[in-house]
Amino acid sequence: MAGALLCSEDCRLSNVPQLVDIERMGQILSAFGVKLQRRGEVLELNTSDLHQSNAPYELVSQLRASFFVIGSVLARLGTAKIPLPGGCAIGARPVELHVRGLQALGANVHIEHGVVHAYVKGDRLKGGNIYLDYPSVGATETLMMAATLADGETIIDNAAQEPEVVDLANFCRAMGANISGEGSKRIVINGVPKLHAVDYAIIPDRIEAGTFLVAGAITRSEISIYPVIPGHLTAAINKLQSIGVQVVSDTADSLRVIPCDYLVGTDIETQPYPGFPTDMQAQFMTLLTVSEGDSVVTETVFENRLRHVAELNRMGADIRVRGNNAIIRGVAHLSGAPVLATDLRASAALVIAGLAANGKTIIQGLHHLDRGYDNLEGKLRQLGAKIKRISGDGNTPLVVSQVTPEANLGANLGATPEVAEPKISPQAGEKNLHSSVANPCS
Repeated sequence: MAGALLCSEDCRLSNVPQLVDIERMGQILSAFGVKLQRRGEVLELNTSDLHQSNAPYELVSQLRASFFVIGSVLARLGTAKIPLPGGCAIGARPVELHVRGLQALGANVHIEHGVVHAYVKGDRLKGGNIYLDYPSVGATETLMMAATLADGETIIDNAAQEPEVVDLANFCRAMGANISGEGSKRIVINGVPKLHAVDYAIIPDRIEAGTFLVAGAITRSEISIYPVIPGHLTAAINKLQSIGVQVVSDTADSLRVIPCDYLVGTDIETQPYPGFPTDMQAQFMTLLTVSEGDSVVTETVFENRLRHVAELNRMGADIRVRGNNAIIRGVAHLSGAPVLATDLRASAALVIAGLAANGKTIIQGLHHLDRGYDNLEGKLRQLGAKIKRISGDGNTPLVVSQVTPEANLGANLGATPEVAEPKISPQAGEKNLHSSVANPCS
């Protein structure tokens, strides 16, 4: 959505999920003068009347990703005033990399009273060489967008390699940008004077797909998920296999989790892509709480992303925290309890824990869940889970009951991960898919 600001014509995005963060981003773009229209999972944006360079603080403070508009707005209008961002409280995520990168492109940038002020000296940003001290996804995307309309060549070294960066580059290229090297540590952008209209389908969400794989593993249920891009989940799949869970790709765009009755602990260290994603850390920690033996989870990306440990321990897990390490000793089972979601991925982890726990789990803090998961409880219900939201308000709790071995989850879940509605095979409710294959542990 931030990239659409680079184009003065219509942009049509498909596979857009129904998320609170998408709604907030739409409100921010509307404040810039963008006209938006939503039809199901299709979002149409008309940016021809982009005239406002100031973003409203009350919206930016709730959504960190909204800060990324600074590159597009600056490249398009020559000036931008964007408040420092907010979002999940999982650690410090400073904007110095964005600021230094924009300065390398010839922008004058300073921070005053909590607002980043940037303007172009001359008609356009100028191509330049940028080295990122850390391969930040946000900084890579911001600077790549800014460079698409800059005069000359820009090279971003130590760039983030995440699939989302590649998807943004493909989107910009579909509008006429000249970008190469995305997915590697060096991205080269040759600026063009303007971009044109585009109709673009967004890639499936690898983190939502991974969340469903873990849900299948912890409930000993077989689930097929489509469409997905299996290569985007290599690190998560490898760790599932280390734990004892088999994941197979029956087609080029699907994955099937084949669970194992005996789960074993493993060690995980979060890293930038293609390493293990920090956004899957909480979900895997939940799985490791009921895996035999000891495991160590090391969080290297964010310094405050282990707050879900206290909530998992409330459910009977045995986890100790030392610095950025969580030492997990597997237990026989978890027990349902009232818990509080502390951030987006922690909320999904607690839902997964509730599926495996004895009794009933009541989860507060669903506003976190709604930021990044489109109807998660509805999709899980269609797989057979006993889960309900007391009301549609993100401030009300979610009640999750245990999925027993006799009634495990099992269906074909069509999760463009994070599309509006999952598609379930018509026969899915009539057969136990788990029992239709040989046990990989035998």
